[in-house]
Amino acid sequence: MPTRSYALERGPVSKIPALLTIVGLTLALTACGSSDTPQATDAAAASSPSADCTQPGKLSDSVKVTGDFGAPLDIAIDAPLAPTTTQRTVAIEGSGTDTAKKDSIVEVAITLYNAKTEKIVQPTTYSTDGASLVIPINDTGLLHGLVRSANCAVEGDRIVTVSTAADAFTDQGTTGVAAGEPVIFVMDVVKVIESVPTKASGTDQPAEAGLPTVALAADGAPTVTVPATDAPTDLKISTLKKGDGKVVTDGASVAVAYTGVLWATGKTFDSSWGRSPYTVFPTGGVIPGFTQALVGQTVGSQVLAVIPPEFGYGEAGTQGISGTDTLVFVIDILAAEGGPKA
Repeated sequence: MPTRSYALERGPVSKIPALLTIVGLTLALTACGSSDTPQATDAAAASSPSADCTQPGKLSDSVKVTGDFGAPLDIAIDAPLAPTTTQRTVAIEGSGTDTAKKDSIVEVAITLYNAKTEKIVQPTTYSTDGASLVIPINDTGLLHGLVRSANCAVEGDRIVTVSTAADAFTDQGTTGVAAGEPVIFVMDVVKVIESVPTKASGTDQPAEAGLPTVALAADGAPTVTVPATDAPTDLKISTLKKGDGKVVTDGASVAVAYTGVLWATGKTFDSSWGRSPYTVFPTGGVIPGFTQALVGQTVGSQVLAVIPPEFGYGEAGTQGISGTDTLVFVIDILAAEGGPKA
């Protein structure tokens, strides 16, 4: 998997962290543990956060927020708040026509507060270059409270969510939030991508000689065949399909479908296909070779990346990958948001 060495890994091999770090927001907002083992401790929190819209309540209605859209905010909280269920109030109604639903992507400027102490935990994740936080509406990796906040949003919404600890940092806590304490998410919704493509849609490009070949199933899932030759010692990036979407900038968050195989054996060591429609992560949150395969490409493209150890996991390797393994990835670039504008 192309993740850097984060402590938040899931499954038998490293998984890309689903929560994106764009401006100062830490990976602490990623749910701890496996996506197969929800952290919720009650029935409401254990239900899918990407299913129904989370309803408003007296507590979320009581939080008063002022300040310009996307800018640092002022907040009035009748702390301490002690929610028994997560509540979500739309404080400002946007005019967007796309509505976030399961497997949508939502770009937001977000501020995080401790609902017990009223103290700010994370300042607003927004800046003049357009950097922000991108949230996938799915059930893998993110704090349930974040997903509940963004689900059902439209562009221009300001959303105030009072989240139970079970939907947030549970009994582990994080910096500024003690174990068992509830939190408040305030989101200004910058953009909603209601429907994310399921596979690359670009124009086929000539295959580069000497590199692995790729055959695609009807749903777009790739089968990679590695040639019976020594792996190249240099990083190789080849565009298999050229999309006509926006350019992926350094620092953006990307939604991709991918498969990774080992050059030495041709065996798949990880794949998003069959697990989820897409995976979202920041370009800077993955191994260097994977980053270079993304930045400068266009949405809709499919990219083949042959990544030697120095551009992958280095001499230390990672679970199931040795320090001498060359990696082969086939990456479908489905969407890109956030980061500096191209």
